Amino acid sequence: MATVLEARVERTPANADECAQAMSECARERWRVGFVGGATELSLGNPPSGLDAVIRTRGMARVLEYAPSDMVITVEAGVTLAEVHAVVGAERQMLALDAPHPDRATLGGVIATGAFGPRRARYGAVRDLIIGVTLVRADGVVARGGGKVVKNVAGFDLPKVVCGSLGTLGLVATATFRLHPLPDAAATVVFPGLSAEAVVSQVERLRQAQLEPTSVVALGKHPLPASPGGGGGLDLGVRFEGFERAIAHQVERACGLGAERLSDEAAVAFWARHDQSRMQGALRIKVATLPSRLVALLKALEPLMDALRGGAFVGYASLGLGFVSGDVADAPAVIAALRTAREALVSVSGAAGSLVVEEAPADVRAGIDPWGPAAAGSLAVMGELKQRFDPERRLNPGRFIGGL
Repeated sequence: MATVLEARVERTPANADECAQAMSECARERWRVGFVGGATELSLGNPPSGLDAVIRTRGMARVLEYAPSDMVITVEAGVTLAEVHAVVGAERQMLALDAPHPDRATLGGVIATGAFGPRRARYGAVRDLIIGVTLVRADGVVARGGGKVVKNVAGFDLPKVVCGSLGTLGLVATATFRLHPLPDAAATVVFPGLSAEAVVSQVERLRQAQLEPTSVVALGKHPLPASPGGGGGLDLGVRFEGFERAIAHQVERACGLGAERLSDEAAVAFWARHDQSRMQGALRIKVATLPSRLVALLKALEPLMDALRGGAFVGYASLGLGFVSGDVADAPAVIAALRTAREALVSVSGAAGSLVVEEAPADVRAGIDPWGPAAAGSLAVMGELKQRFDPERRLNPGRFIGGL
């Protein structure tokens, strides 16, 4: 069940100026304030503690500037992914973000949560696509970083700092993104019934063949093929997008490596299965490890998959990222399995290993920290940023890792 933010005061600003006024009011009253966009990721992290006010950004839903020739767009925080896709799609362009629930996910929310989909394998995360941001600070002062052209500048990179900060540093009012050409064609191939070892091997073969897929996703259900040398239970889907001739060439080479090309209908079904596997169930977690450690990852997840009903696994195989979803029958068993998996991931991958609880029933959430331990060095840096941006700790208090 998704978290609902409630407070005695609500504000729904219509633009950045009204947003600054609302934040100034909160500062004067020393109110603790939370932010809501499309409400697709409110369950991520800890529930903010003791909110006095909630600012909703969906009223800020304008495309402020769009320059198709420069392939750059500036939008307010409340614009949804689907709305941006419609605007730029008319010019045969795209914003290469495919976070879940595009009809509800706002750009401000995607920035704040760092949400992403399988196209991250080719285009990167939101921090790789954002080039400018307007941030309303805790004191109501408007800060701007980045620009309206695609370039790198020396100094403080405000757009990247706010990505994934969960609204704990300020309220994103507007953002500027780089765009990409809309592909003329798309095709999906699948390597069916692979073991974890075979998935790792096949991803490496794709890399050595210099293929350029936009998505590389392994799908599986319980029981997962975690044991070395065990049977195959993972379907590895690879999507290519671009010009028709280039796609045909890459598909031909992938099929030479043992893949099967899916019909258009089968491809739609595969990616629908991805969406369902990633988002279904009362429990959803995100895991990270080194891409080469998929066998160890699935081994670490075995107790959790045993404890879930209808457990499903989604692995972004070229990135070392994965998701597990399912329903909870025995909360204590699930909590114990989550702790075991987290310890195992850190053990085999060091700083690259992590397990984040994205969604969980109340009885599971009460028994485990959704973030897990943070490296002392990184937590110190994040704490210093929090002190500079929100010294009174009034913005989404306690939601982020380490209680930030």
